[in-house]
Amino acid sequence: MLRITKAVLIATAVTISLSGCVIERPHPRRPPPPVEVVPVMPAPGAQWVGGHYRWGGNQWLWVPGHWRRI
Repeated sequence: MLRITKAVLIATAVTISLSGCVIERPHPRRPPPPVEVVPVMPAPGAQWVGGHYRWGGNQWLWVPGHWRRI
């Protein structure tokens, strides 16, 4: 009886510990960045921030570049 109880407790502990494991699929490779045409500087001292990809939902989304005033 003690042997069965130990086996059940060990099986329960293993099941509980493995239930917290989450397996996530890796993201597909990021595509190469598109060619950005930088528009004319809107004001002296503005700084261009280049575009970049971000992961959104289940795909890479392109965030275009923009001018930032400093």
